[in-house]
Amino acid sequence: MISVCIIAKNEEKNMARCLESLTGSGAELVVVDTGSSDRTRGIAEKYTGSVYDFAWCDDFSAAKNYAVSKAANDLVLVVDSDEFLDPLPESGWKELENQAGRNPHAVGRIRRRNVFMRDGVRQENREWVNRIFDRRRFHYEGRIHEQIVGIEEGEDYQTWLSPLVFLHTGYDLTPEEKKQKTQRNILLLDRELAQVQAVAEEMRRNNGDVTGAAELEGKIPYLLYQLGKSYYMAGEYRRSCEYFAQGLSFDLNPKLEYVIDMVETYGYALLNSGQEQEALFFENIYEEFGTSADFQFLMGLIYMKNARFDEAVAEFERAQRHRDCRSAGVNSYAANYNIGVILECLGNTEQARAYYRKCEDYAPARKRLEQEKFS
Repeated sequence: MISVCIIAKNEEKNMARCLESLTGSGAELVVVDTGSSDRTRGIAEKYTGSVYDFAWCDDFSAAKNYAVSKAANDLVLVVDSDEFLDPLPESGWKELENQAGRNPHAVGRIRRRNVFMRDGVRQENREWVNRIFDRRRFHYEGRIHEQIVGIEEGEDYQTWLSPLVFLHTGYDLTPEEKKQKTQRNILLLDRELAQVQAVAEEMRRNNGDVTGAAELEGKIPYLLYQLGKSYYMAGEYRRSCEYFAQGLSFDLNPKLEYVIDMVETYGYALLNSGQEQEALFFENIYEEFGTSADFQFLMGLIYMKNARFDEAVAEFERAQRHRDCRSAGVNSYAANYNIGVILECLGNTEQARAYYRKCEDYAPARKRLEQEKFS
């Protein structure tokens, strides 16, 4: 059996939908309220008797570990209240439990579909997230953007892919909600970064523990990445570039998911802050990162912003050879749309029309086709 653990605060708009999506699974539902002033707790009590209170202490790991401790089962799935499970076949949960049984020392991953509006257009990106584990072997660490780590010091672990897919709406916020969330995140990340740096310095200076300090400092690039992401979400693109540049100054494994995302988000931050010429240095890392549709699409944009149109079209075409991508459309309609824009700017109206039509229901392409020259 498995327990689903959720922490929440003032989530009355999401709580019922989240819990409703999980009913019928046979899983125990555990909800921990971290200080709501709305109907979050009352809504949760309609779905489960396992509702608890936790005094918020600016530490997401502490809250999630508390929720996990209240579970009746050792196998747990941790879910956020703004995540909603896509319908599963009847065998889905049984398959998940069988997978967990075959991988007792590994961590299970869920597929998350992040949806949000940007410039009036619905966007979606997809990612795998570590969420399923045996609480006797793993727990959370990190004040914010917490991660699952082995309880035994230095224990590395493998992962496995579960059949669970969740829709995530946590990035689809009003400007005021986004401002509040990013301010909170930046405050907690700054605290976490300062603490890591201070403890590492103390280990070197007082204990001579160079190895331990180096291991602790290994957390710094991830924190810099999250700070960069927070400033990016706030629209402070130049500030986000500073943190991404610091994070990427470390010797990092280019296959790590957060490193890949840091590189690509850095590219978009450079473009969004008018630093398109500086972004051309991405040519130097193409060999390491240029195997995905997402990176190739980004390179297309970089070339496009630098008026290197032939190279831009080649990258957009290359991105479409991939079946999979993280950001929806980069291997299909978004790539075709940008080729259409380039052709239109070059005066090739007929060819541009053909590419816009390939975009089907993509709103920006439809808007272009409604122009007089295409009618």
